[in-house]
Amino acid sequence: MLCNVARRAWQTRFMTPQTGEPIGQVTPATGGAAPIAQPVSGTRLDPWFGTYAERTHGMRASEIRALFAVANRPEVVSLAGGMPYLDGLPLEALAESAHELVLKRGTTALQYGAGQGDETLREQILEIMRMEHIHAHPDDVVVTTGSQQALDLVTRLFVNPGDVIVAEAPSYVGALGVFSSYEADVVHVPLDEDGLIPEALDETLTRLKAEGRRAKLLYTVPNFHNPAGVTLSPERRPRILEIARRHNVLVIEDNPYGLLGFEGEPYPAMRAMDETGVVYLGSFSKTFAPGYRVGWAVAPPGIREKLVLASESAILCPSNASQLAVSTYLTNHDWRGQIKAYREMYRERRDAMVGALAEYMPEATWTVPKGGFYTWVKLPYGIDARAMLPRAVTALVAYVSGTAFYADGQGSDHMRLSFCYPTPERIREGVRRLSGVVAAEAELVQIFGTDAHPDAGQVQTAGPETV
Repeated sequence: MLCNVARRAWQTRFMTPQTGEPIGQVTPATGGAAPIAQPVSGTRLDPWFGTYAERTHGMRASEIRALFAVANRPEVVSLAGGMPYLDGLPLEALAESAHELVLKRGTTALQYGAGQGDETLREQILEIMRMEHIHAHPDDVVVTTGSQQALDLVTRLFVNPGDVIVAEAPSYVGALGVFSSYEADVVHVPLDEDGLIPEALDETLTRLKAEGRRAKLLYTVPNFHNPAGVTLSPERRPRILEIARRHNVLVIEDNPYGLLGFEGEPYPAMRAMDETGVVYLGSFSKTFAPGYRVGWAVAPPGIREKLVLASESAILCPSNASQLAVSTYLTNHDWRGQIKAYREMYRERRDAMVGALAEYMPEATWTVPKGGFYTWVKLPYGIDARAMLPRAVTALVAYVSGTAFYADGQGSDHMRLSFCYPTPERIREGVRRLSGVVAAEAELVQIFGTDAHPDAGQVQTAGPETV
């Protein structure tokens, strides 16, 4: 039933009803882009198709967003989305704060604001970043509509069509969408259990230079990686920065999960080690609430000025109402205590996830994250995570195929499982359901074999013996 719903949603969104042909360019189930003739004068479905900019033809729906209509149904255990669990927030107190904000500062909250963001909030952001050893000035901070907008703006400033962006393999799907929209050429560099591999990065940048292809940006999620769940070790961080400096590559440090570690103090940010070669991206979406859509960038002066101009040209200014709501929360509530509560809650759910994997799916391997929202699961030989997904949804469980996290078609033998939103009991039930689907797929592979063994990169995963 749900499988049919998902199929109809896909066909409605991406297929021409008269012919069943794809609309524009979409990624087929086998990976890669299908070569489709571009009409000059449009189609019956979209009369403007022939007038779009060339870059729009590479736009593709996120595999995660396409799942939401089905995965969010109550009967489905969703291990797919990275939604924070918000029931633990002091909602009544927040409602009172919002009421007071409108009564006392409504004409400010509902008015246009500064393009760089509210100065008081920027000062509060500095206090948050000091937990990761970042020492900056309020003028270094640009408030954005979520860190996603900050990533979009940085890419817009630096990347021309065909420019190279180096990114981890696997990499955050939202970043890959931004890079694709600016027609960047994404080159992946592998991870292992200690994060981005310095030697592989150096070799990749050296090879690109020899080929006459300069890398503009290095995009990294160093802490509790999305989707791989690994963390860049403290020993590797200065090595990565030295390599980037030597090759004249700007580092984009995307750090939405940095305060959500399950053990010890937060890791020192890469920005704390290099103030001129790193643009740091932060967000309140994971440590407070994503609905406010408040993030920020910390950048060197020249980049910062251009970020403000680019933001003003895109949105005029970030939402004053959202900024003042976040600022009021930081002033009136124990945000450090709230982060501590989140850390404990997500650690319990991580433990439920890896415990369930050990019990129900010992034939797979997986990472054991030290924080964040995700674990990265390698499936038994021959199982295709993307092809298996409709059967998983039929079994009332959802995940994200590893193919969503690569720009080059890798990842079919991996899947990302999220433990942030479901309760521990639901996590265990979801893994139990998923194990039945995996077992059925493994039996089919054993009977019919497989044409090829998919290779999704070099992330080293922990087996059940290490859990």
